[in-house]
Amino acid sequence: AVLERSVETDGFRLVDFEESADVVVINTCTVTAGGDTDTRRLVHKINRLNPRARIALIGCQAQMDKGKLLELPNVHWVIGNARKMELSSILQSTPEAMEPQVITPAITRDSFTISGIGVDHRHRRANLKIQDGCDFFCSFCVIPYARGRARSREFDDILREARGLAAAGHKEIVLTGINLGTYQYKDHTLMDVVEALEQIEGLARIRISSIEPTTIPESLIRKMAGQTKLCRHLHIPLQSGSDAILKAMKRKYSTEEFERFIRMADELVPQICIGTDMIVGFPGEREEEFERSAQSLREWPIDYAHVFSYSQRQMAQSGKLPPSDKIPAEMIERRSQILRDLSLRKRQMFHGSLLGTRQNVLFEEKKKEEWIGLTDNYARVAVKSDQPLRNEFRTVRMVTARGATAGGILK
Repeated sequence: AVLERSVETDGFRLVDFEESADVVVINTCTVTAGGDTDTRRLVHKINRLNPRARIALIGCQAQMDKGKLLELPNVHWVIGNARKMELSSILQSTPEAMEPQVITPAITRDSFTISGIGVDHRHRRANLKIQDGCDFFCSFCVIPYARGRARSREFDDILREARGLAAAGHKEIVLTGINLGTYQYKDHTLMDVVEALEQIEGLARIRISSIEPTTIPESLIRKMAGQTKLCRHLHIPLQSGSDAILKAMKRKYSTEEFERFIRMADELVPQICIGTDMIVGFPGEREEEFERSAQSLREWPIDYAHVFSYSQRQMAQSGKLPPSDKIPAEMIERRSQILRDLSLRKRQMFHGSLLGTRQNVLFEEKKKEEWIGLTDNYARVAVKSDQPLRNEFRTVRMVTARGATAGGILK
């Protein structure tokens, strides 16, 4: 976010990245080494484009790596996850002459609320955060340290924001969290959240973001199979098709359990889209273990994969594995490309399975002569039309399966 102070209101307003600004805010990520690199690169770019701006670094890398971040030029605030939502008041209460501030208190396990309504003026779908933190401590992951232990948002506060998002025109809400399926506030579970959101007028779709396989109740799948606002889409991280690697990762399921679950979902929910995450190059991953991952993606009812190259993170337990287990970078890149190519083919196959069917599409944007939108089962669809379709639902007949985007005709 690029902010310019407004004299009239003593607040801030957003300006374009290239414009002159008083403050530039970077919400940092530290899940992979790439996230850390992106932060440094962006800080240097800001200093070239807008050298008088003061920079605020917030979020996960700010929580974990405050010392290194303070060394970057023009960084005036490093604010961790416990207080990043207080950014506006922190900025306004900081005199320009004050030394750089580091605000990274410990993250409590208390349930939480989020003030305001997160209306997204650039996208048709709105994210609705209902959970944060994680207790699973997978050996490759730094999230429990960067985001804290698992905690849930107060139930009534979720509904308050959801009603506000619907009133602002958002027709689809994406439920987000670090470990979404562990949502538990008093006697309310994830199913209670979904069922309450279904009652909100103006809200047409509820989409579940990434969710751990061992936390998905079968009742969620059965609801997805019926007449519901719940989208026919699951993103369930597999990480590896090898039981030996899953054990080293400290994952909580076997490949047999994972396969059995997704096949059940595929059988129960017509035209469901199932996506996954896969990590390539975890220490000790032999060629035959990687091939099991490729085989899983190739043969199981998985329709796409997000592929990540393993990178050692500070405090993650995988750092204790023998240095001899490290996988060479060029091997990781080769294997990653194999999975990316497989993922693209599986997505094309999924689009192909929809040819001739009619799908309800929520259109988001126009690119060149085509409107682009999304089905509830996560097919990105392009149609040619002179009609204004932004934030509109239309029935589309699926006619082509072309790469990452399907083609359709308005009906």
